[in-house]
Amino acid sequence: MLWGTSLVRARCRGSQKGSQKVPAEVRLLLRRRSEGTRGYQQRCTGPDAGEGEDRVVSESSYEFLSAQDSSFLAFENRNTHMHVGAIAVFEGAPVTGPSGGLDIECLRGHVGARLRALPRYRQRLEFTPLQGRPIWVDDPHFSLRYHVRHAALPRPGDERELKELAGLILSQQLDRHKPLWELWFVEGLEGGRTAMIAKVHHCMVDGVGGVGLLTALLSPAPSSDPDPGVPWLPRPANRFELLVDEMSRNAAAPFRALRSLGEAVARPRETSAEVARTAVAVWETIRAGFRVVANTPLNRPIGPHRSVEWHAIDLGDVRALKKDLDGTVNDVVLTVVAGAVRRFLLLRRWDPKGFDYRAVVPVNMRTGPEDEGVANRVSAWFVSLPVAERDPLRRFSRVREATEKLRRSQVAQGTDLLIRFADWTGSRTLVDVGTRFTSRLHPYHLIVTNVPGPQIPLYLLEARLQSLYPQLPLFEHQGFAVAVMSYLGKVGFGLIGDPDLIPDLAAFGPAIQESFEELREAAEKTRTLRSAGGRHRRR
Repeated sequence: MLWGTSLVRARCRGSQKGSQKVPAEVRLLLRRRSEGTRGYQQRCTGPDAGEGEDRVVSESSYEFLSAQDSSFLAFENRNTHMHVGAIAVFEGAPVTGPSGGLDIECLRGHVGARLRALPRYRQRLEFTPLQGRPIWVDDPHFSLRYHVRHAALPRPGDERELKELAGLILSQQLDRHKPLWELWFVEGLEGGRTAMIAKVHHCMVDGVGGVGLLTALLSPAPSSDPDPGVPWLPRPANRFELLVDEMSRNAAAPFRALRSLGEAVARPRETSAEVARTAVAVWETIRAGFRVVANTPLNRPIGPHRSVEWHAIDLGDVRALKKDLDGTVNDVVLTVVAGAVRRFLLLRRWDPKGFDYRAVVPVNMRTGPEDEGVANRVSAWFVSLPVAERDPLRRFSRVREATEKLRRSQVAQGTDLLIRFADWTGSRTLVDVGTRFTSRLHPYHLIVTNVPGPQIPLYLLEARLQSLYPQLPLFEHQGFAVAVMSYLGKVGFGLIGDPDLIPDLAAFGPAIQESFEELREAAEKTRTLRSAGGRHRRR
C-alpha cells in the first residue's frame, strides 16, 4: 500500500492526523480510458481502513499507449533522449524547514497529493505477451523519494550555474522500469529564488499536455499548506489476463474490420467523399514530409550530452508587431527564429543562399474529451524558413505566406489520419517501421514548438512563478531545438542543444533578440514612411 502524502502533510503542519477522507470528485478522476482497460473502484474495509473511509484505487489494470505515444519509445536510443523538460524559476522558496532551507518532504507531499489528477505518473511501462505492444500498468513500488529530488547551487547561484545543472539533468535518460518522470527542486539561487527542473518522457506528455501538468502542480493563489494526501492502492497487471485479452482482441480483429466495411458499404456516397478527402490529405502529407534535406553545420550526428539556454521577449511587443504586420504570434516567432538561425549559419561561414531550411512546427489536433487519455495528439507542419533572406520584412512575408498555405491545406489532417490508422490496426510493426524510416530520412532541420501558456500569476505553495522555459528532445542529426511558451506577459524561448556540435548555444539567445529588434525596427520604419506619405498626399 502507498499512502500518498497524508502523513507527510501532518508532519509539515506539526500535528499527527490520521488518514484523510477522499472527496467524491477525486474518486471520479480515474475513469475508463481505452480498449483493454479493466477498471474498478472499491470501498476499502478491514484493519487498515478507517470506518467508512474511501480509498482511491487505481482504476486501470492496464492501458495501451497510442501509436504516436509509442513512437517516442521507438525513436529513443542512447543519444536521442525522448524526454521533454521545463525550467521554472520562483521568486522565493515554496516552503521552508526549521533550518531555513527548502523543506523537500513537504514538497514531496504536495506533489504526491496533486498526482491524484495525474494517474499516469504512478504508472510504468509494460509490454503485452504476444505482440509486445507497450501498455501502462500501476507501479507497485512507486516512491516519491525517487521522483521528487533535491539539489542546491553554491550560494548565491546564478543563471549560468542553473543552466549547467539543467543540462546535466536533461542529459540523463529516464529509467524505463519506473514511471517516466522526475522533478528536481533547486535552492541556492541569488535573491532567495528557487528553481524546479521537470523531466517527463514524451510518450507521457506533449506541449499542450505539459500545460496541464503545470496546472496540476501550480495554483492561481499562494497557499501555505500542501493539499491533503489521497491513499492509493496499485493494481498489478496479471500476465495471464494480458495474454487472454490479447488473444481475444486478435481473434476479434477480422470481425471489427468486416463491421467497418459493412458500415462503409451502407453509406456509399458519404464513404466515397470521405475516401477522397482522406486520399488528398494523406498525399499532401507524404509529399510534404517524405523529402530528403541536405545537412547544415547544425545538423550532424549527435551525442548524449545536452546544454540548455533560454531567452525571453515581451509578449506585448510581439503582439503589437504581429498586428502591425498583419500576421500571427506564431508568424513572428518563426520569423525571429529564422533570423537567428541565419546569424548562426553565417557565423559558421556557411552560405544559406538558395537553401531549403525546413522546420517542423507541431500542430495540436486535440478535439475534445475523447483525447483525454492520450498523451500526444499532435500533427506537424513542415515550414521552409527563409534563412537566406536578408530583409526581415520579406522574411516575415514568406513565413506568413507559408503558414497561411498550410492552414488551408490538409497536411496536418493527413498526418493525424496516418496515426489514427496505426492506432486502429494496433500494429507495433507499423510504428517501428515508420520511426526507423523517418530517422533515416531526416526530412527537417529544426523543431520549433510554440504553446500558449497561462497569463495569470501561478504559485507553488507560497512561491510565485517568475519565469518558465520549456525544453524539447533532440532527434538524430538535429543539433538543437527551440521550444516557446508564453507566461505572464513574456514569451520564453527554451533552447537545448548538443554541446559538442553547438558549443556556442549561449549566443542563440542574443541572436533571437537581435532578430526580433531587426524585424521591429523595419516594421516601424515602414509605418513611419507610410504615415509620412499619407500626410504628403493630404497636403
